[in-house]
Amino acid sequence: MTPAINLLKREKIAHTVRSYVHDAHAESYGGEAVDKLGLDPAQVFKTLLASTETHELLVAIVPVAGQLDLKALAEAAGCKKCEMAAADAAQRATGYLVGGISPLGQKKRLRTFLDASAKALPALHVSAGRRGLEVELAPTDLLRLTAGHYAAIGKSR
Repeated sequence: MTPAINLLKREKIAHTVRSYVHDAHAESYGGEAVDKLGLDPAQVFKTLLASTETHELLVAIVPVAGQLDLKALAEAAGCKKCEMAAADAAQRATGYLVGGISPLGQKKRLRTFLDASAKALPALHVSAGRRGLEVELAPTDLLRLTAGHYAAIGKSR
């Protein structure tokens, strides 16, 4: 079990874990989950880490079909600017490997923002903490467990 799944079980949160065989040559981790699990791309979210001008790490959760709007994230976080965090910094802070970073059960509590498009969804899918492992849960439960906030941080590709 991953820390994400252990957290969901410990908190008695309704969830469904889905797994698939990860292809090391896949172009997109989220896209691979959509394809291999037959999921709606609007319901599959990727977990990204960004760094502010003060080097604070932020968690941004956006649909895999789009991308993160760094300016919108900076505005939501009340900072001047954001850039994508270095992979090693993201891995150290979360305890997960890139491609399998879950917003749940991270080593450090980081400020978390979930794209506002998730408000309309009864459930969404995020990484369960390992490549090839997804978890489905209600967006409200995700926000409660991460102390996160909705924000319009996603944009179309």
